[in-house]
Amino acid sequence: MIRTLLLSVLAAALLAAVTACSPQPAPKTSSGSSLESMFELDELVIVANDGSRHVFEVYLATSPEQQRRGLMFVRDLPESTGMLFVYDEDGMHSMWMKNTYISLDIVFARGDGTISSVIHDTQPLSLRSLGAVEPVRFVLELNAGVARRLHIGAGSQLIWTPDQSTAAMASAR
Repeated sequence: MIRTLLLSVLAAALLAAVTACSPQPAPKTSSGSSLESMFELDELVIVANDGSRHVFEVYLATSPEQQRRGLMFVRDLPESTGMLFVYDEDGMHSMWMKNTYISLDIVFARGDGTISSVIHDTQPLSLRSLGAVEPVRFVLELNAGVARRLHIGAGSQLIWTPDQSTAAMASAR
């Protein structure tokens, strides 16, 4: 009887440990609607290295809570949509793909909007840290492949005019 009880307790503990380390299930909605309830939407323009201009609708991750959530659980994202992480200060910011089901391009930009570096085609659900190569103020996540296809890379320019509540880029200029 004690042996059965111990085995039951051990099995429950093992199940709890495995569940805690597994990717969390995605919410019932696959993309936008859950994001729209948590993030403000804004427009961002990127002037690519070839001079072309590309307009993106971006979800703004401005608070620490929003930045921790990011695009986790999202299973699809429209081609011209992304997420812009806006930090109060320049820093060696990094991202990971925990509970992120889609591959992304991660674009790191300085306070003046100049793109510093891009990490292409990230691996979904990875816990590997993907970081900036120098202090940056902004991180933009786009669908994997978009940066290469649109010639967005180091030296390209993010143009974003925040509203009064998110004046981080305006103060950096």
